[in-house]
Amino acid sequence: MSVDERRRVKRLPREVRERQILDAAVRVFSARGYHNSSMDEISDVAGVSKPMIYAYLGSKEDLFAACIHREATNLLDAVSRGVRAEFPPDMQLWHGLRAFFDFVGDQRESWQVLHRQAISQGGPFSEELLAMRDQAISLVDTLLVRVATKKGLDGNATEALAAALVGAAESLADWWLDHPDVPSKAVASRLMNLAWMGFGDLVEGNTWHPAG
Repeated sequence: MSVDERRRVKRLPREVRERQILDAAVRVFSARGYHNSSMDEISDVAGVSKPMIYAYLGSKEDLFAACIHREATNLLDAVSRGVRAEFPPDMQLWHGLRAFFDFVGDQRESWQVLHRQAISQGGPFSEELLAMRDQAISLVDTLLVRVATKKGLDGNATEALAAALVGAAESLADWWLDHPDVPSKAVASRLMNLAWMGFGDLVEGNTWHPAG
């Protein structure tokens, strides 16, 4: 690399440099896990010095937390963009699920860090994930409330149903990590059929009760 090339690298804007470091960190954390990942390896993958990582994003713990925050934000943004308010409720949910599974499929390293690594570490890392889950539940709950208002569904039940759907989506995405050959549309369709067929009965007032 020439002197001029090195100078251009050094002059990268801070946000570009941070993205470069975070991209490398997500790759390493997803492959090795938090404890087995080293700042030396992240430095090598990012192509920057270890002191630069500390200067820009702090310690390994700070770096991992920054990865979780960024990937959680990106996931929620993707799902929010996928939900089209002008569509009927079933199509809103369908497009939201498609956006979720498309993100997981395109960003498997991101989901690996978000779901498997963050949960296993606990503490402040899982708190970030819980905050993301709460926002996802709120997004689905808003959709179900609109259905409840129109169809007479018990509004008190919508948040619980939203939490159940978000949990099912997370579990299915985790399963999908080990079955990558299944197309994202097929995965989304399976959950949509499981969820909406039940929601469809609920909004029409058809509920199950134990015999006797």
